[in-house]
Amino acid sequence: MSRTVSQTVSQNHAYLIRRNEIYYFSRRVPSDLQTRFNKERVTISLRTRSFLKAEKSAEALSDRLERYWDGLRLEIFHTKELGLSLVASSSVERTDRVISLDDAVANYLKLKSSGRSQTFFQATTRAVTYLKQSTSVNQVDHFGPEHASAFRDFLIERGMTSTSVRRVFGTVRAIINLTIREYGLSCKNAFADVYIPNDERIDKRPPIPTKVIRQIQKECMSVDDEKRWLVLLISDTGMRLAEAVGLLTSDIKLEEKIPHIKLRRHPWRNLKTKSSERDIPLVGASLWAAQQIKSQNNQFAFPGYTSNNKCAANSASAALNKWLKPRVPSGCVIHSFRHSLRDRLRAVECPPDIADAIGGWSSSGIGQKYGSGYSLEIQQTYLNRMKRV
Repeated sequence: MSRTVSQTVSQNHAYLIRRNEIYYFSRRVPSDLQTRFNKERVTISLRTRSFLKAEKSAEALSDRLERYWDGLRLEIFHTKELGLSLVASSSVERTDRVISLDDAVANYLKLKSSGRSQTFFQATTRAVTYLKQSTSVNQVDHFGPEHASAFRDFLIERGMTSTSVRRVFGTVRAIINLTIREYGLSCKNAFADVYIPNDERIDKRPPIPTKVIRQIQKECMSVDDEKRWLVLLISDTGMRLAEAVGLLTSDIKLEEKIPHIKLRRHPWRNLKTKSSERDIPLVGASLWAAQQIKSQNNQFAFPGYTSNNKCAANSASAALNKWLKPRVPSGCVIHSFRHSLRDRLRAVECPPDIADAIGGWSSSGIGQKYGSGYSLEIQQTYLNRMKRV
């Protein structure tokens, strides 16, 4: 009979428990330090079903806790040696200025926003919104380790990968650090040293089968509207959604010998990496969509989502994924077209470095850093082969 309750894995690994096949780290707070914490046990999901990975994470986490607890004991020792007594933080008269989270964010954006793209504002706003959703605390010097841990768990429960959690934490940590320095606060940054477990997911988004792509392209051409043009443009170019949403109509070069998209950074939409800046040949369904977009004579390729001060890629993602859900295999989303492009290029024996050039993937080869890259003609050759398969 399967057990879903917690069970200790072995006597030698007393800090590992398993719940519904997922390993957790669980360790009791030492009795001499329990008055300093609001709970008697530290329990953290390690987000893995692998015993070996859990064992390694638990060992690292246990070492960090030991160092932290030893530091607390040293602090207590020196405090007593100086004839002082520890009191609850709530009974200590505060001399720090009262800085709300909203004030901290406003000051952070004022000081850090110069020369930044709209993406910077969006990432900051999104991270702070998540933080507010996870806790009712709204005063910078009131955030403690328990709030930071709850914030981490909140993000993980939303289904974020470890990389995404670290990115959000990085933004919040930067806001708090700047606020502490600017206002001379005596508090510590509770978000500075939070354990974030690695997960096993590299990227679980599956590719969309070619047959399904053809069906979707046919339906999109039949509906023939802005949202479907966006799907079509991505389907045979492998562009990231934000890359496509943020295009100017003038970025689409249909008058050239080889029709293509000139993908460049814009104030309302940054690009993910340096290699993301590229020229992409237009073939098949993507070429058809580009022709429809050009015929509208708008400044922006997708004015429903983009303007001079915003690129609403998240809104586009929500709308397109809702439309795609009944039409694609379980787990597939709009980004899955990008995964599919890689598979489709591989199927026509496209060299990996040419596929990297088409999709804007960073290449690890040293030799790829030299020269001007592959011509549109060469890239078009493989995209045309892909289109015929």
